[in-house]
Amino acid sequence: MKLTRKTCWRIGASAFLLYLAIYYWQSVARLLRVFVGACVPLILGGAIAYVINILMTFYEKHYILPKSGKLAGLRRPVCMLGAMLTVVFVLVFVVRLVVPELLSCLNALVSQAPAAVDRLLRNPAVQKMIPADIEERIAAIDWNSAVVHARKVLLSGFSGAANAVSSIFSGIVTALFALIFAIYLLLGKDTLSRQCGRVLDSYLKPAWREKVRYALGVLNSSFHSYVVGQCTEAVVLGCLCIGGMMLFKFPYATMIGTLVGVTALIPVAGAYIGAGVGAFMILSVSPEKAIWFLVFIVVLQQLEGNLIYPRVVGSSIGLPGIFVLAAVTVGGAMFGVLGMLVGVPLVAALYQILKDDIAKRT
Repeated sequence: MKLTRKTCWRIGASAFLLYLAIYYWQSVARLLRVFVGACVPLILGGAIAYVINILMTFYEKHYILPKSGKLAGLRRPVCMLGAMLTVVFVLVFVVRLVVPELLSCLNALVSQAPAAVDRLLRNPAVQKMIPADIEERIAAIDWNSAVVHARKVLLSGFSGAANAVSSIFSGIVTALFALIFAIYLLLGKDTLSRQCGRVLDSYLKPAWREKVRYALGVLNSSFHSYVVGQCTEAVVLGCLCIGGMMLFKFPYATMIGTLVGVTALIPVAGAYIGAGVGAFMILSVSPEKAIWFLVFIVVLQQLEGNLIYPRVVGSSIGLPGIFVLAAVTVGGAMFGVLGMLVGVPLVAALYQILKDDIAKRT
């Protein structure tokens, strides 16, 4: 490489900026946190737009109104509205199916609690565990100190409630801005795509431009296939759960199976979340059936995690099952649920890029 004055200036400026970033790392990290926090609505809006665009593109391909003439301009808004209404309908359906039954089960458990506690206290084994001098211990309690402590707990609880209300309000505002940004992205996706293409054409050399477009295409293909495969896997697991619960005559089969299917959108671990809620609901009917339901979910989850999930999701994104499990495990350990959701398509994209690069070199 020919060493010119312009190249020397670039190297010197880069080294100086790197030195400043290292020396003032705390300030730089604080500034980055503020910047990322400010970009959260945009990032969330982009994620919402990407997911809705999958369904929106499907509706655009099957648009029944004329694609030319006066109604041509309605094609995109109508398809976007249809995709959003579909998502809202699914969410409302799940909530209306699960929440009322969950509240009724909670009320049933609360109403049965006094009798259960009374039976528990009459149990000879429990009575042996209760100290004989329990009344003396209760009399020796300093109730004034207990009242003062309870007052402090209540005050801290009120402070926590105020913080919770503030967080909820902030979350609602963030979600609203994210939704508005998603709508703008969906309505102007063609224009945005052309503008990004012009930026790449203006600032990158042809070789680098092709590499960037190739990498973005692989990422888009991996995430698109992953979202479709994950939704397919959730439907399969929900149907298997409903069928198995009906076969073994567990109560709330349709509702719990739907809940398990929805929570299965979280890779591998999501079904256990739905299983916990389902076991809690069955507990109000029969504790024995609740235990057997947990056994059934463990078996079903092992079947899903080792056979269905790697084959359905792994085959849809072109990633072997062992890499799917590895991506879920490592991503979940590093970044929690977000790592589980993003880890699989990222690993799939890297796997495809590495596979293509090896094919070129051989």
